[in-house]
Amino acid sequence: MLSVIGETLPLALGIAISPIPIIAAILMLLSPKARVTSVGFLLGWVIGITVAVVVFTLISSVLPEEDSDASAPVKGIIQLVLGLLLLLVALRQWRGRPRDGAAPVLPKWMQAIDKVTFPVALGLGFLLSALNPKNLLMGAGAGVAIGGAALDVGSLVVVIIVFVVIAASTVAVPVIAYLVAAEKLRGPLDALRDWLQKENAVIMAVLLLVIGVSMIGKSFASF
Repeated sequence: MLSVIGETLPLALGIAISPIPIIAAILMLLSPKARVTSVGFLLGWVIGITVAVVVFTLISSVLPEEDSDASAPVKGIIQLVLGLLLLLVALRQWRGRPRDGAAPVLPKWMQAIDKVTFPVALGLGFLLSALNPKNLLMGAGAGVAIGGAALDVGSLVVVIIVFVVIAASTVAVPVIAYLVAAEKLRGPLDALRDWLQKENAVIMAVLLLVIGVSMIGKSFASF
């Protein structure tokens, strides 16, 4: 079980460090309906991550079982494809970064975040976690690793919970902290939002590059 947690940890961190959902959560915390929308976004974020990793875990678990002493080509091919896709997304992120000090442009949905309601925030959190291509690839990688580890049900649940907690932590921490000490966090949240907006593309490009290379390396060991 610990080895599987270790294998999925970089993928969980990859989701956690993704700047866009953190920026969205911060914008909601700075909006007039902060307490309502931020909690809805956090719930959607957690549900989306859970659904993604559970679905891919189930898919991986029904693949033909491999001898533990033999190669596992099916798992290797899946990991290789996922790794290559992550490298392509990393390249796209890097090429799309702001040039020559240009200000990053926020998506239109972020510009209208003051008007977001609880259901919309819930759905937005779910979409950004479960259906966002970058997070979906990392969730798929985690599901392949977890489903192919032949764990008992109890260990499987623990590994998934650990993965979700780590992946959701960077959205959960500011939301929970804001609920406890709202006024003290306004300044730091503003500063963090500005930095993440500026460095979003670079952060994701480097992160996806590292995880993609790591996943490709692991795939070779399965052949």
